[in-house]
Amino acid sequence: MRKYELAFIADPELDAEGLTALEEKIQEWIEAAGGKAIKFDRWGKRRLAYPIKKRSDGYYVFIEVEMPPNAGVVVEQDLRLHEKILRYMITSM
Repeated sequence: MRKYELAFIADPELDAEGLTALEEKIQEWIEAAGGKAIKFDRWGKRRLAYPIKKRSDGYYVFIEVEMPPNAGVVVEQDLRLHEKILRYMITSM
């Protein structure tokens, strides 16, 4: 398995419980794809450089992940369809 970093920006209207639930949902998607989340790094609410989906702020979260090379495509499909995720990026470490 390879190491990846999954970064995403969540909707600023989420409360603490909603953000935790979203992180747990993403962790479930990673585990369903055959991977595991190693470390969560929450940066909190930050101003965006430019508006995304009519939002000027967002919650930044970075997750260090171990998963098979083809699992990124499966996780990416789930991330793309979730309405509370403004942007995401998966990079190899």
